[in-house]
Amino acid sequence: MTHIPVLLKEMLSQLSPQNGGVYVDATFGAGGYSKAILESADCKVYAIDRDETVIKFYNSLNTKYYGKIKLFIEKFSNIQTILNSSNLKHFTEPSVVVSAGIQKKNVRSSTEMIQSNTVDGVVFDIGVSSMQLNEENRGFSFLHNSPLDMRMDISSHINASIFVNVLREEEIANTIYSYGGERYSRKIARAIVNIRKKKTINTTFELADIVRSVVSRGKSKIDPATRTFQAIRIWVNDELRELEKGIKAASKILNKNGKLIVITFHSLEDRIVKTFFKGLCEPKFTNCRTFSLLNKKVIKASAEEISANPRARSAKLRAIQRLL
Repeated sequence: MTHIPVLLKEMLSQLSPQNGGVYVDATFGAGGYSKAILESADCKVYAIDRDETVIKFYNSLNTKYYGKIKLFIEKFSNIQTILNSSNLKHFTEPSVVVSAGIQKKNVRSSTEMIQSNTVDGVVFDIGVSSMQLNEENRGFSFLHNSPLDMRMDISSHINASIFVNVLREEEIANTIYSYGGERYSRKIARAIVNIRKKKTINTTFELADIVRSVVSRGKSKIDPATRTFQAIRIWVNDELRELEKGIKAASKILNKNGKLIVITFHSLEDRIVKTFFKGLCEPKFTNCRTFSLLNKKVIKASAEEISANPRARSAKLRAIQRLL
């Protein structure tokens, strides 16, 4: 299945790429946003993704826009370190930078980084990508019988198997409830622990069947295992804390009039973004407003886009602009 960037037109409308601008695509994926930005203006793009399998998409884009895009295999929460380690004068060398390379470099001060690396916009598309869901060996989806994995960063030592087979029953239940909104979380956790006493739970099909054994679908069109898989994926990748750190770091590297755009697909993610943006645009303890909301009302996908790409139905776009 081809990855279709969600809210692409709306993102470009808010970002409004300009010639000579420098932009950050903090969730590169298949490169849909990066490509659209580069097609919109004569500009440069820093691309970031923690999943090194996206390099194949980057190589194709880099061939067409060589010298205008650079990919970093890193967590987007390290965006300041990434920019500190780079230099626009040597944008093409190397064209792909892995995390280890960033960590070993001498990091310049944030003041020097702001002076030498002017960032006009940062874009986030939060959550799992359709490519990851469709890769049978990644374990993100119960539609494929694959090992329990769910890692966005395949170098990480934390995966879904550890969650299912190692965590205490209470931890499992609390995570599934908090991250998945699953009201039967305690039943699911108990069923998981009872099964793992007899044998190791190894595959997505095994886990999905365990959930379905205690949660009936009823009249719902959603598979009973959906919320549990979502919760485990968020836990494995520490997605909510990563989001908090990422947007906070991104807000600090924007220049005057720079824009920060975040697209989310989950209420927990959207709440984090909404609260953070409100804090920047409506400070309680100072009269100095450094940011302004670009869209006071959250932007959602049109009926036409949802019809063409059902994944867009839960997407929400929020955007702010630096004033000072």
